Amino acid sequence: MTDTLLALSTDHCRITPLTADDARGLAAITDETVTSQVHFLPAPFTEADARALIAGSGGGDVFHAVRGRGDGALYGVIGVHRRIGREYEIGYWFAARARGQGIATEAVRAVVEALAASRPGCSIIAECRPGNERSEALLRRIGFASTGRAGQRPGRMLLMWHREPVYRIDVC
Repeated sequence: MTDTLLALSTDHCRITPLTADDARGLAAITDETVTSQVHFLPAPFTEADARALIAGSGGGDVFHAVRGRGDGALYGVIGVHRRIGREYEIGYWFAARARGQGIATEAVRAVVEALAASRPGCSIIAECRPGNERSEALLRRIGFASTGRAGQRPGRMLLMWHREPVYRIDVC
């Protein structure tokens, strides 16, 4: 996956590698609501910062654009980051105008499922800041569960993806 870049389509979006042409749009969607949550993004996030991020994409860290199927507008970014062994981390941010519409859930689910299919037996993780309820809810909807362990980044909790739900609902 991080050696081969994704090209996916879902009902509402297309997911392709970010390109240099995306720098202006990437800077536009990466506002303070994003930079305050993503530790490696400077604030303010400029077009030059966007170009540098895109230029560094590849190998162990690949950033993908999430675009609207109809208008091609840049809705968000999904990063796939190779860790030690057969472990991959998923991270993402979305434009304020795209939040709350199910686009992020649809896109992140597609990337996670494609990663799992292309790397049988790999572990897929995400780190989430406690209190980021919307992001945690998104991750849980697509099959992530808390490991109860701290993430590598300060103030983050580690979640792991499971192909099958890790909870059971009993009738009572």
